Amino acid sequence: MSAPRPQPAKRPPFPPILALISGILAVSTGAIFVRLADEAPPLVVAAYRVGIASALLAPLAWWRARHELRALGRRDSVLAVLAGFFLALHFATWVSSLYYTSVASSVVLVNTNPLWVGLLAPVVSRERITRLMAAGILLSVVGGIIIGLGDLAISGQALWGDILAIMGSISAAFYILLGRNVRRQVSLLAYVMVCYGSAALILWAIVLVTGQPITGYAPSTYAIFLGMAVVPQIIGHSSYNWALEWVSASMVAVGLLGEPIGSTILAYILFGERLTWAKVVGGGFILAGIYLTARGEAKSVEHSPEVFEPTG
Repeated sequence: MSAPRPQPAKRPPFPPILALISGILAVSTGAIFVRLADEAPPLVVAAYRVGIASALLAPLAWWRARHELRALGRRDSVLAVLAGFFLALHFATWVSSLYYTSVASSVVLVNTNPLWVGLLAPVVSRERITRLMAAGILLSVVGGIIIGLGDLAISGQALWGDILAIMGSISAAFYILLGRNVRRQVSLLAYVMVCYGSAALILWAIVLVTGQPITGYAPSTYAIFLGMAVVPQIIGHSSYNWALEWVSASMVAVGLLGEPIGSTILAYILFGERLTWAKVVGGGFILAGIYLTARGEAKSVEHSPEVFEPTG
């Protein structure tokens, strides 16, 4: 008996590049919102961001995906919750970094996550690291050292902010790798509901246990919380997660390179943050490293492509 013919691939409802562009523009505002909400502690900011996003998505998820959510298998449920844990850790460390270092340094360092994906992929998803990916990782390490030394010359607090941003980047790598596995079987709405909801529960639990203030802020700060939930979280993160169904993770990783540029421009316009040579040179090394790593991952996928059905 002959093998069944493969089914023709589905076509996306609109070009995925549009989702990537909207994701870049939306996520670029995240660091700016954090700076504007400076009267609230970092963990409170992060908790409100994913908490409000989850609350806004809940009615839609109940309407469109409740049957799928009820039918989720144990493996997909556990992986989605783990992805939410690492998303919570990512926000807790990255948002905290913005209170110690500049927007430019924080956003560039936190966007090294494609490099960590390359390092962790052989363990998590059994994907090999190519020479091109190794070269990209080396370039990124050099760039991180340059930025770190430049900030150390400014203050020790800036260096601590850089370390927190790198921790946020590593957490984001686990979030992406776990999400990549789940999204092969689970729709976007069901996945983000479990993932964002888990992150919100974890962050709010930490906020309540540590006794951080959750009320008493200015009305403008609550408006900023809402803006963070809608723009960088629901629009930004969900755009990236949607695009992963139609394009490779490498393509999404390359798209992420637009975020540091957008955030730095906004920080210059709104806060007057000027770029030092250390940030320019170090950021250039890191962006070049991310680009090489993404290219290496793309070539690896070409030689051993993964075939899976889109989930819609």
